[in-house]
Amino acid sequence: MKKKFSKHWKVSSQPRKKRKYVANAPLHIKRKFVHVNLSKDLRKKLGKRNISIKKDDKVKIKRGKFKGKEGKVLEVNLKKSKIIIEGIQVKKMDGSKANVKMQPSNLQIIELAERKNKKESKKKNEQENKKWVT
Repeated sequence: MKKKFSKHWKVSSQPRKKRKYVANAPLHIKRKFVHVNLSKDLRKKLGKRNISIKKDDKVKIKRGKFKGKEGKVLEVNLKKSKIIIEGIQVKKMDGSKANVKMQPSNLQIIELAERKNKKESKKKNEQENKKWVT
């Protein structure tokens, strides 16, 4: 791993190389690092175990100081792989409040925000193209 980021790098047992891979990854790969597991009913519905988190998803915190609390996702920071949740704040020494940045591995998605369905959008595009062709 001599370059800043290598697409061909597979795996290493050395933590420093793993950290370098995560830190220097481009955003389209960092998107995969913010995958969050789904609740049991969503797993059955979607047929997936985890999915990339998005703004306005409703999540439940599974670990840490705020365990058991639920909230809506306000912001997803891909560069730092952190998520800010509505209502999850700490009190600072000066009395003001600050949002807590959570790791995606400590969260679980309860409700999904509206997402574009690739299959449905493909069908719509095909139907529109047929109208123009004929």
